[in-house]
This record gives sequence, C-alpha cells and structure tokens, in this order.
Amino acid sequence: MDKYSEIRVPISHDNPSIRRNERKCVLCGKCKDVCKKKMGVAGFWKYDSEDIVCINCGQCANVCPVDAITEQDSTDALMSAINNPNKKVVFITSPSVRVSLGEMFNMPAGEFVAGKMVSLLKKIGADYVFDVTFGADLTIMEEASEFIERIKNEKNLPQFTSCCPAWVKFVETFYSQYIQNLSSCRSPIGMQSSILKNYFSKIINIEPSDLVIVAMTPCVAKKFEAEREELRSFYGKDTNIVVSVREIGKLAKRLKINFSKLKDEQFDTAFSTGSGAGVIFGASGGVMEAVVRTAYYFITKENPPKDLLQFKKLRGYKDVKTASLTLMGKEIKLCVIFGTMQARTILDKLKNKKYDIIEVMACPNGCVGGGGQPKSNSTDDVVVKRAQGLYDQDEKMDIKSSFENPTIQFLYKEFLTTPLSEKAKQYLHTTYKNRPYRK
Repeated sequence: MDKYSEIRVPISHDNPSIRRNERKCVLCGKCKDVCKKKMGVAGFWKYDSEDIVCINCGQCANVCPVDAITEQDSTDALMSAINNPNKKVVFITSPSVRVSLGEMFNMPAGEFVAGKMVSLLKKIGADYVFDVTFGADLTIMEEASEFIERIKNEKNLPQFTSCCPAWVKFVETFYSQYIQNLSSCRSPIGMQSSILKNYFSKIINIEPSDLVIVAMTPCVAKKFEAEREELRSFYGKDTNIVVSVREIGKLAKRLKINFSKLKDEQFDTAFSTGSGAGVIFGASGGVMEAVVRTAYYFITKENPPKDLLQFKKLRGYKDVKTASLTLMGKEIKLCVIFGTMQARTILDKLKNKKYDIIEVMACPNGCVGGGGQPKSNSTDDVVVKRAQGLYDQDEKMDIKSSFENPTIQFLYKEFLTTPLSEKAKQYLHTTYKNRPYRK
C-alpha cells in the first residue's frame, strides 16, 4: 500500500509504461492532479495494492517537476538488439515525432526534422527506418470501411477510434459496456508491425522472430500496447520494443551524436509512403479528418472537396469539437475529444446525445502532447506548434488521402486483397477485453 496515495498516483512495480524514483519524489501532488482532472482515472477507483488502475498515458511523467516519474527505459533492450548480429532492427516512427524530436536538441517546437531523425536512427544502428504514416493510411483503409459497414447496418454506433492505447484501456476499464463500439482496427503501429513481421520478413527472407520492430513514438502507452496478448503471434510480439522521443534524445546524447549537424536522409522506400491524412494522425482531429477523406471517396467515388481536405471544425486546440456532414443521404455526426476526463463527460451522456463516430486521444491535442514527448513548461503553446507542423506538412503533400497511397494499393493487390477481407482481419484487426476494477 502506498502511504502517500492521498497525495500522488500509485504506480505498480510491473507497470510497463512508467516508473517512479522514490528518492526524487517531493510529494507535490501534480501527478494525481493531472490523473484526476485531465485523465479521469485517479479518484474513480478504490485503491488497493493488488488492483492499481492505470491507463498508461504517462501524463503524470510529463507534469512531474523533478523527473521522479519517468517512462520505463527501453534503450538497453534496443542496443542489445542492435548489437546482435542475428537480428535485423527496423525502426518505425510515428507521425508526431518528426515535429518534436528537435526540441531535445534545442530546436523550436514544430520544426520538421524527419530527415535528421532518419539519419540519427541509422547512426544508432537501424537496418531499416520506415514511416508509420504508412500504417496510419492502412488503418484508415480499414477503419473507414468498417465505419461505412456500421452505418449501413446501423450497428454498434457510434464507432470509437482505436489508435490511442490509453483511450482503449480507459474504455475497457471504466466503460466496458461500450467495448463493442471500439473500432476493431489495430493502431497504425500495430498494423505496420504485423505487416512487417508477416509480409516484409518473407521479402527479405528472414524469420519473423529475427526481425526486431522498434516503434519510436510520442506515447508511453504504446509500451503497454506492445505487451497485449491480442497482438501476439506464433513468433511472439509484433512490436518488440517501444522507445519514446525522450529516450531517443537521451540516447543520442549518450552516444555523443550531434543531431544538428546530421545530414537529412530519406526513409527506406518500402512501407514508408504516406499521405497527408496519415501525417495529421498526430494531432487531435487528424484521425477523424483522415477517415472522412477516405469514407467520402469510398461512398461517392469522387475525391473529397477542399472543405473536407481542410476540415477546420475538426482542428484547433479545443478538447471537444463537433461537426457533421452528409453521406449516403444521412447526416453523419462527428465528435473529437482529447483528454479522457472529457471523454467521461461525453460517454456519460451518450444515450441522450447521438454521434456516429467519436475520435478520442488521451493526451493534450492528441499524440503531439503524448506522455513520451519532450517536456515543456508551456505545454499548450508547444502542442499547438507541433500540430501546426503536421498540418503544414499535409499542405505540402501531393497525396492527401489514404486511398491514394500507391504502396497501400499495392499491398492490398498483392497480399491483403480488400479492406475487411479475411486476411485483413487476421493481420490488421484485434479484440478487446473487460478489465474489472474496484469501485
């Protein structure tokens, strides 16, 4: 039993995402404050040493002023894999890390550093570096198709997005009656890891167990997601190691790599092509906007108009955003939320307030405010700049929507056949479970 549980959040010793250094803790209470007021977790369950509830978001680590709470460090496991001659190490990098990694080296928030990031990961020892915007596009192909099916069948609506593992665990824990509303789609990292293990491994003629997938993310909840039994195959975990932006920044400094002097390098070509829709996944509202772009095309067979390519009602630093559009002769109502405390407010009124699809990201402004991002004293300003960096990149890209991605089209033609096919369901979808807790 944590004798300070009235002041701070309890953290179990086997928590895969975060840890506490007891010698550093100053009992300021900021961790419990964010967990209760922003995440809606602390104070909503009865503390018991055998039953600690945590959604692994890592926001407690972000607000800890003395770094008593940090992410579980995975860099030793990473270097062990890199130094093993029998393993091929593949980095996959989330959309939002390219606009935050520079902050670890005194660069401005929102600055686009994808080229230097690839160069850094190759210097650390990566055999391949792939872009998870590909996985995001793959997610949208499946999730938009699933949404259309639910609308047609008027079943399990509203559909909840499922790419945020902290949000998924929040539903499993506190709102298990809505588990069937979660999209069955794996997260972009979950999908990309599965494709690399089950398809790319054959291309390079290597056993899946010898392909080490390392996800570089803004999110410490991904460390929990990687351990889920539902995402294991005969060869073990799909995603072997998860490292945060902070971990990579600290590792680079430890290895004395001068980030600012690195020359830009390109992602490895296979499984890196992504759309603007995939890039904006990292900002709150980006997943919804990406779903709308592709769902509109699937239904109308026409490219989405400009107002849907810049769906401004879904953008901006606001924790609840709503919008609507007409598809299939119906008014489709959309809701975008960040912060699981705000999600509580919506879910508690869901029977009286009708939506067709709800996007939830646990962290401030989405993944750009993730629990593994560089820490800042001006969080609001920083996460807005990071999000703008993603929207700026979307503006520059020729491929705006997931369905236009030629590599995605090739993968379906050569391997998956069609969205929601049996093979797609096997490799790209998942299941969830009820996680009872003490009230």
